Amino acid sequence: MNAGQHTRQEIISQPRVWADALGVFEAKESTFSNLIADAEPDHVLVTGCGSTYYLALTAARLLRGAGMDAQAHPASELLLFPESIYLKGRKYALITVSRSGATTETLRAAAAFKSRIGGPVVTVTCDSRSPLALEADLAFAIDSAGEKSVAQTRSFSGMCLVLQQMAAALVGHDRASSARLPAQCQHLLDGFGGLAETLGADQGIERFFFLGSDALYGIACEAMLKMKEMSLSYSEAFHTLEFRHGPMSMAAENALVVGLISAESARQELQVLREMRRMGAGTLSIGSLATDSPRHIALPTDLTIWNSPVLYLPVLQLLAYHRALHNGQNPDRPQNLSAVVSLEDL
Repeated sequence: MNAGQHTRQEIISQPRVWADALGVFEAKESTFSNLIADAEPDHVLVTGCGSTYYLALTAARLLRGAGMDAQAHPASELLLFPESIYLKGRKYALITVSRSGATTETLRAAAAFKSRIGGPVVTVTCDSRSPLALEADLAFAIDSAGEKSVAQTRSFSGMCLVLQQMAAALVGHDRASSARLPAQCQHLLDGFGGLAETLGADQGIERFFFLGSDALYGIACEAMLKMKEMSLSYSEAFHTLEFRHGPMSMAAENALVVGLISAESARQELQVLREMRRMGAGTLSIGSLATDSPRHIALPTDLTIWNSPVLYLPVLQLLAYHRALHNGQNPDRPQNLSAVVSLEDL
């Protein structure tokens, strides 16, 4: 078996999986809307572990943009430190995110929430037969997004797409433009796969920094984690302007600074990349607006805020994949990792 063959197939299969994810949400959209309307929560918690915690960060920001008071917490924090999270007199709903639907912390956190709070639990997962899916009040299960690889790629993006649709549905957005996302994903994979391979094989790059703001910070964290998991490369994520407050001391000729550029604050974010280039670092920008960055991944110009996060992922996943191969690693089976984390002592 060739190293990374599953990971590569899972990355390039995302256009099909995204279409499936949109169908999964559409099939249960009215049930979801009615569940939230009946519960009338004044606070929504979003939780996961590892990659899915980073996805929770993005989802919470999107939900806040839809007018919901939402926060993301790691499932372990929700389970072990409830007094720091739950406030008296509040009505909560919980969204759990888990590829396997069997991660110990998330299962226990959901059970504790039902026992302590009693609000609705909505699950986004890639296994409709999993404990989390079966025990939730409502489960969005994208079975076709399941993976043979340990590191999440199409599962993360498929679940991201469902969470984006949730936020849009809650505020009543016209989601017709979402139907174009699978084709836009294919365009990115076809158009920028070569750039990802070139950068992944660049022996001059020893450090990777991923910068993102607002809902894109969770995506930057996921890109950082993919680089670490797959390739064992030095990789960190920061809020874009926060990078200037200390971490930029590591921006040098052996660094690649990847900026996930938002439409809302592109001017300030692009300025950060310019500063990093003056310090000698290489840069890569991703966004929908024109840029003076020498390397740029162009996203569609008509994206809505709630539709865009998922499109920053595919090329960065390919970058981590190619870096892993360059480093002699098997991205299908990262060192010391397993697909499902079980902790019996919880």
